[in-house]
Amino acid sequence: MTAPTTADLLALDRAAQDLLFRVARTANTFTDEPVTDAQVAAIHDLIRYGPTAYNGQPLRVLLLRSAAARARLLPYVSSSNRAKTASAPLVAVLAADVDFHERLPELYPHRPQARDWLSDRPARAEQARFSATLQIGYLLVGVRAAGLAAGPMAGFDATGVTREFFPDGRHEALLLLNLGHPGPDAWAEQRLPRLSTEEVVWTL
Repeated sequence: MTAPTTADLLALDRAAQDLLFRVARTANTFTDEPVTDAQVAAIHDLIRYGPTAYNGQPLRVLLLRSAAARARLLPYVSSSNRAKTASAPLVAVLAADVDFHERLPELYPHRPQARDWLSDRPARAEQARFSATLQIGYLLVGVRAAGLAAGPMAGFDATGVTREFFPDGRHEALLLLNLGHPGPDAWAEQRLPRLSTEEVVWTL
């Protein structure tokens, strides 16, 4: 009897596995086909059930659609990322809401005191960044589930972007995300290696 492959041991069918993980790659170019608000809403509706600390859900997504908004962003983007950001059909600024605790009485109702646990702003900001980063991981998979390609970028001046787009002081920019359908030569020539299970997982 043939031993099952790793793909056979997963509940998702193989096509979905490939769409979300094995075939999907970070895109560097995109077509002109737009990413609609309906697609963004569908992606968020899928990924919003991912777990976060205290169910706080601190991720906030600012969509830059207008040329004027894009022009405000580009000076803060590294030179290697600027051209693809300028030409992507949609760019999102992914940020953490540092004051996410204000919604905890609604989002974490069985512990109404949780808002008071997070009264210290530096500790709360760390929690916001941690949970929002988890949500960014879910978001990237959601983008792939919508049949779109994602181009996440950390190569930008996060402090400058925060100052430019979030002057209220309650949001911190974490990542930029180009979205769209992959264009010509969207992928690097060769996929970079991944660590094996034996290198990552061990048992006590």
